[in-house]
Amino acid sequence: MPAPFYRVSEAAALLGVSDDTIRRWADSGRIQLVKGSNGRLVIDGAELAPIAQQIAEESALDASFPASRSSARNRITGIVTRVVRDTVMAQVEMQAGPFRIVSLMSREAADELDLQVGSLAVASVKATNVVIDVPETTGGEKR
Repeated sequence: MPAPFYRVSEAAALLGVSDDTIRRWADSGRIQLVKGSNGRLVIDGAELAPIAQQIAEESALDASFPASRSSARNRITGIVTRVVRDTVMAQVEMQAGPFRIVSLMSREAADELDLQVGSLAVASVKATNVVIDVPETTGGEKR
């Protein structure tokens, strides 16, 4: 099954850039836009995927913080938006772009890290079971 095609606005949203950036990349040859079945410009999802990876690797957030030694490969930088502490546990929420991440930890750990609303944080995810869903409407269209 071929990868789906995405409209310029959908591709921009997936990459976290503007529609104009997608068009500039097309003008410079970084990506190729083609006419979809409805006559609108679209980009092949298979071409979009490596660009998404490259953008993540070039993230200024990750580059500006010293890397810690960890076996976790899924590191997500964001800002703490909520911290709820009780006597034993803490619930820490952070926003990483459009993604909300919630962590439950000991209150002692949250206090040691001095986690507060507005703190910059890196969530490290290491799991043996990761569920991936496909939305009912993938947003892509057939070419």
